[in-house]
Amino acid sequence: MHATRALLLAATCLVPVVLPLSAEAQPQRNQPRRAAPAAQPAGEVIRDVQVRGNQRIETSTIRSYMLLQPGDRFDGDRQDRSLRTLFATGLFRDVQIGREGDSVVVTVQENPIVNQVVYEGNRKISDDNLRAETQLRARSVYTDAAAQADRTRLLELYARRGRFATRIEPKVIDRGNDRVDVVFEITEGDTALISRINFVGNDTFSDSRLKEVVTSREQAWYRPFSSSDTYEPERLNFDRELIRRYYQRNGFADIEVTNATAELAPDRSGFFVTYTIKEGPRYRVDSVEVNSTLRNVTAAQLRDQVEPNSGDWYNGDAVERTVQALSDSANLQGAPFVQVTERVTRNAEAGTVDIVFDVEEGPRSYVERIDITGNTRTQDRVIRRELRLAEGDAFNAAQVERSRQRIRDLGYFSPDVQITSTPGSQPDQVVLNTAVTERATGELTLGGGYSTDAGALADVGLRERNLLGTGIDARINSTIAQRRSQVDLSVTDPSFLDRNLAVGADLFYVVRDQREYSGYEERRVGGAIRAGYEFNERLRQSWAYTLSRRNVFNIDPLVSRFIREQAGVTWLSQVGQTLTYDTRDSRLDPRSGYVIRLGTDLAGLGGDVAFVRARLDGNYFIPFERWLGDPDYVLSISAGAGIIKSYADKPERIVDRFFLGGDNLRGFAVAGAGPRDLSLGTNDSLGGTKIWTQSTEMRFPLPLPSEIGLLGRAFVDVGSLSGVDGGPGVRDDSSPRVGVGVGISWRSPFGLINIDLAQAVVKKSYDETQVFRFGFGTRF
Repeated sequence: MHATRALLLAATCLVPVVLPLSAEAQPQRNQPRRAAPAAQPAGEVIRDVQVRGNQRIETSTIRSYMLLQPGDRFDGDRQDRSLRTLFATGLFRDVQIGREGDSVVVTVQENPIVNQVVYEGNRKISDDNLRAETQLRARSVYTDAAAQADRTRLLELYARRGRFATRIEPKVIDRGNDRVDVVFEITEGDTALISRINFVGNDTFSDSRLKEVVTSREQAWYRPFSSSDTYEPERLNFDRELIRRYYQRNGFADIEVTNATAELAPDRSGFFVTYTIKEGPRYRVDSVEVNSTLRNVTAAQLRDQVEPNSGDWYNGDAVERTVQALSDSANLQGAPFVQVTERVTRNAEAGTVDIVFDVEEGPRSYVERIDITGNTRTQDRVIRRELRLAEGDAFNAAQVERSRQRIRDLGYFSPDVQITSTPGSQPDQVVLNTAVTERATGELTLGGGYSTDAGALADVGLRERNLLGTGIDARINSTIAQRRSQVDLSVTDPSFLDRNLAVGADLFYVVRDQREYSGYEERRVGGAIRAGYEFNERLRQSWAYTLSRRNVFNIDPLVSRFIREQAGVTWLSQVGQTLTYDTRDSRLDPRSGYVIRLGTDLAGLGGDVAFVRARLDGNYFIPFERWLGDPDYVLSISAGAGIIKSYADKPERIVDRFFLGGDNLRGFAVAGAGPRDLSLGTNDSLGGTKIWTQSTEMRFPLPLPSEIGLLGRAFVDVGSLSGVDGGPGVRDDSSPRVGVGVGISWRSPFGLINIDLAQAVVKKSYDETQVFRFGFGTRF
């Protein structure tokens, strides 16, 4: 009995073991093998994944990051990888994965939410600029790693400003409810300026000369408004290129700037910058040839565009300019697809180079489409009218560069205008991508200064150069001075109805005090309408109609009778035109090229005066950089002539005549030369109807650091004024007057300051001279 009971008990205990083994050994048909884990022993299969501690993040989101799922076998490696995956999300500050029976329990502690980001101690860089560098934002998830990454970015920002001693510490303030404030405590160090600039390997040019070539500068007391003495790694690379190009302009075709290093002083107060140079031999040009394989353009037709000449020092810039000039010239002569390649053969033993320019037909490509981006305010048409290419035109690199320069000259965008080409839908098609960055075009100007002509002055103006993104220039300006005051209102559309037509209108009110020179005051009130157009890139013409009311008043009692006769009000109704041919490289700071202007005025279409007035003047600029090695050496030769002739028995008025002296003849006072009435001992200037002037001026750098902005000038001015119907006591001598002098121009942080010292070396006894002229003005 006992034996039977023991046998039955043993059989019962073996059943749970035998059945699983039988099931595993004999799987059911038509069932996937993945179902097998359901038959695993208790404790080896995950029945559930529980998530605890989460408040904002959904449980399903957390489970999605887990590599362990219900029905899987417990695996320590997959558990570790799940732990790392959850940490990598950046959502949690702590994660624990454990096991309770058949369940996996994930316990998380969520990272807090950023309530606000605050910057303390920053005086040199604004909060907005700092915020642009950081990734932590209000309502973002806070992590220590993100805070440290932002700290690194802020330190790099300060380093770019030269403040390498800056210290930044992120602090976290708990605001409850799982929210924190992040405070970056900043201790701004002093700017680490460039203490010294050294050059190694420069045998031909001195350190002082190369220091003028690079843009980096050594720290000095006279650079309070300059950042050129602040160390910037990007600037060192730019300086290397400037040194290379300078050497190439002066014959060193093999120049290498092998290294540019900056060492921070132990106290982190300054940098020692060193440029390592390998000069190589200096070459002269032996021969220059032009080969052309173009069908309609011969080498002889292009030869005039070649700049390097035999015997000159090799000049890499001249070679580049010649390549561009040859391409442009071939384009103008009917070859739209041109490729110019220069070949430079060196003879190191003789110290010479042979240059060959190969002009051949380039790949044919056409403009398929022009895309414009970045103009959030300026209308597309304003930019497109400056482009020298249109859809369907032959692609021309010279016209692309010209288009880029014209867009820059608008002044509506940052200088880094980019026009790039990408392949179009066909092999011979390209897409031009024009990218611009808009900048503020509105100006509120407040200024003041002093000039010898006007005396102390104040200037207030409001201008919008791109009104509503249409390109219209609108401004109002007021100047109040001791001897001249005026108010001007002007509106100009540079492309009226999207055509080659600039249209504008002016209103003005002007008061001039001429009592010091001619014993009267003048007031003008009126307006003008203008229109102008371009014949081509260099030739343009403008027309204007002016209607103004002039009043000569407040005449001194002992003034010339010729001036007393001018008293009262006259109306001027005048049509004028100006024809301009301009090849200057810059209208603001020209260094090469010339400009010629022809202006004519016709008065008498109504009004009280009737005259014809003509004026021709020009200016020619000769750069001496090729011979003297500095672009600031420029010779300026200018000349002008004018004549006014009345008709219809209406004599010209003194307010319409020419005056000589001051700006147009230095060494003489304003209106100091020319016809005068000496009968009453007042020496009043009467003006003249015929004038000519000529000035030769040499501009040169002073032996001072270039960033001070000082330039010297030496000049000779010649001029003559005559043509007044005089009587007893009137002196009218057309013989030339000559003034010689020197001057200084300073582009100071407060505006342009001009100082001239001149001597009248050829004059008449009754002329009024002026040795010292001073002009100062600023806008801010």
